[in-house]
Amino acid sequence: MPPVQSKQYLAHVRQNDDGSFEIHELEKHLREVARGAERFAKPFGSADWGFLAGLWHDLGKYSAEFQRRIKSVSGYDVEAHLEGQPWRVDHSTAGARHAIDQFGVHGRILAYLIAGHHAGLPDWHADECRGSALKVRLDDSSHLKSTLSQTIPHEILSQAKPTSALLGKAEGFALWVRMLFSCLVDADFLDTEAFMDANKARQRINTLMLPDLLPRFNAYMNEQFSKAPPTPVNRIRTEVLRQCRDKAQETPGLFSLTVPTGGGKTLSSLAFALEHAVLHGKRRIIYAIPYTSIIEQTANVFRDIFPNEVIEHHSNLDPEKETAKSRLIAENWDAPLIVTTNVQFFESLFAARTSRCRKLHNIVNSVVVLDEAQLLPPEFLQPILDVMNLLVRYYGVTFVLSTATQPALGTLKTFQRTLRGLDNVREIINDPDALYHNLERVTVTWPQDFHLAQDWDDIAQQIQQHPCVLAVVNSRADAHELHRRMPEETVHLSALMCGEHRSVAPTFRGGRGLKRSGSSLSRG
Repeated sequence: MPPVQSKQYLAHVRQNDDGSFEIHELEKHLREVARGAERFAKPFGSADWGFLAGLWHDLGKYSAEFQRRIKSVSGYDVEAHLEGQPWRVDHSTAGARHAIDQFGVHGRILAYLIAGHHAGLPDWHADECRGSALKVRLDDSSHLKSTLSQTIPHEILSQAKPTSALLGKAEGFALWVRMLFSCLVDADFLDTEAFMDANKARQRINTLMLPDLLPRFNAYMNEQFSKAPPTPVNRIRTEVLRQCRDKAQETPGLFSLTVPTGGGKTLSSLAFALEHAVLHGKRRIIYAIPYTSIIEQTANVFRDIFPNEVIEHHSNLDPEKETAKSRLIAENWDAPLIVTTNVQFFESLFAARTSRCRKLHNIVNSVVVLDEAQLLPPEFLQPILDVMNLLVRYYGVTFVLSTATQPALGTLKTFQRTLRGLDNVREIINDPDALYHNLERVTVTWPQDFHLAQDWDDIAQQIQQHPCVLAVVNSRADAHELHRRMPEETVHLSALMCGEHRSVAPTFRGGRGLKRSGSSLSRG
């Protein structure tokens, strides 16, 4: 075993299969993370903040306490003494305190990022988090003193104060801090991963970008339309697609896509997103969808076109659809096409945990399609609309509100309250009312007497008079009652079913008709 050189500071240690050791030098790690965070923060004009956060994030690893622990625990130096040492050495407070010593109140911004780059963004005061509050940690200067007693390059310790603006001022400050935090966390994870597991790092490499996907999409759509019969519905779908491609030329911002069921909304929205992204230099397309059943359907449609470029990120994902690469990409969304849930998308924008925040900088300069936009949760509508406005104004995001039933999300002022809404939303379809009229294919017939009760036997008998029926009932218990009166080929479709079972259910693939509290029966 080679002797430990003096003044050699370690960030990480990797043991090889043959028992030998590789060291990740601390100065190299700091500089690589600084460059990575700088690159990630550049698209929203905060490269200098990202650089300094990366340069100082592991400053505390210079301390003698940390160096003794990493050498001992890794096995690199079995002679390193740990008697009386804590099992964990705080290596993030030193850099946070150094930032404040250098820049005063502006250093607090960097202090939040650096102090939280492992445990998550901290609170400033100790009301709920006690000793982990940032102010309490910064009042302890011992970590920085221990660090500065070591031999640290002057160009690492001494840096000019960042000059780029604080984005969003008061109303957008929290989002800006989270964006910077995302840049630091992802840069740190990626550089550490590149050293500890180079094979895993190589799996992250994307060979295709959005400009590569657009010709494949166009070829797929041309083939589909060449095989489609010239029916009235297909002519309408062709017109919807044309209008989406035309409106994609407009400047980035807020759009709505109002297309009734059967109008080809899913593929037409992707046409808009691809054309718009390529024209305006957007980096990725993100579909945020309320229900996992709809996600499965949408992702399957996209996989028919791009078999290896669609990344699903949700809790109900079939493990057989995952690959080692897709699991890695779900960590930070560094892929051209992401399909995820509303919950995953919006909760991440308000999160403090590193795992949640890591992906945020990859939302910058993207096209986000909110499918079934009318299902945004009303109780969280104000913060959701606020963050959407901030993403459009400061982070180059284009939103598409895609649905058959557009919600009223404009600014609303009443005597009771004011809703800060989405203004200047541009509708992609020229005449949605005419589109609804032309696609109307359902005749609704109401019972003559709403007070006339029917039992399950009567309903089952009526259903069996028709070759194809979809029956939607109020509860799962009702569905079971009706289902046991039906022929064997009747399909019971429920949100309790796993995704694989829903996807193979005959005649009703995808489950767009599911309601949270209900179940459906389909026969024929």
